[in-house]
Amino acid sequence: MRLEDIKKVGIAGAGTMGSGIAQIFARKGYEVVVTDISEEYLEKSKRLVQIFNESLIGEGIKTPEEASEAVSLISYSTSKQVLADSQLIIEAIVEKMDIKQVFWQEVEGIAAKDAYFATNTSGLSINGISKLVENKSRFIGMHFWNPPHIIPLVELIRADDTSDDTVAVLRELLTIIEKEPVVVQKDAPGFIGNRLQFAAFREALHIVNEGIADIEDVDRAMRYGPGFRYPIIGPLQTADLGGLDTFYYISSYLFNELSDMKEPPEMLKKLMDTKELGVKSKKGFYDYSDGKDEEAIKNRDKMLFNMLKYIHMKK
Repeated sequence: MRLEDIKKVGIAGAGTMGSGIAQIFARKGYEVVVTDISEEYLEKSKRLVQIFNESLIGEGIKTPEEASEAVSLISYSTSKQVLADSQLIIEAIVEKMDIKQVFWQEVEGIAAKDAYFATNTSGLSINGISKLVENKSRFIGMHFWNPPHIIPLVELIRADDTSDDTVAVLRELLTIIEKEPVVVQKDAPGFIGNRLQFAAFREALHIVNEGIADIEDVDRAMRYGPGFRYPIIGPLQTADLGGLDTFYYISSYLFNELSDMKEPPEMLKKLMDTKELGVKSKKGFYDYSDGKDEEAIKNRDKMLFNMLKYIHMKK
């Protein structure tokens, strides 16, 4: 199938990710259908799309008229049959391997023979998810990042049998919807983004656990040091600009000091045991009581929108 043949996108899963992905395609003029197992989930999805649109309007990125047009392009159903005429089907259902496998086995019997199949997983094996799919050449991982209506990155993850055509067409499609695609050349746990993210998370936990610095200063160090650079240049170009000889010499002694822990540390386990899970429970590394949870989310999104506007200005 050619890029220009993609007119309709089917989304399975009406949660935050599925709703965000639906809104992204609809605001670029694609017809979208969202499916899930209950009307309750679909109603929540409609509300999420409304919230996403309101935030874009509030930031001056979209007009009310553009948002209304996007909403008109999205339909909803509890039946998988509505995916039959979609040229691209994106699955964003629960992160359980067996459920995803059965879903794709069922959908392959419904979908057009040349439709592209994409799974939005944060880290499950793409080969594993596609195990029951017969035509694996059209199957790919397509990992959007949360919040999907703001974060530009989308990881395209090859399975062993994913065709070059599938990669090329969907990569170009992602640029059309103003995302920043990267290709993960093999099915590796964590892909690219989460491997980098959790390497930093592991070292941050280690620094706090060893008493090198407290939680607030670890976050400040990332925000105003490496994190200040990374929206502009990544870690490898940072090394180029700093001098690979310098980075080599530092690596020769610092690598040995960095954490290589294989299990989550006790401090993280204690937070799990006491149900201090972050914003969702109003306490984690930080306190989110008395409205500080909503304040944190709004502040995060505001700063992310500022960064998104900067990226668009660069282009």
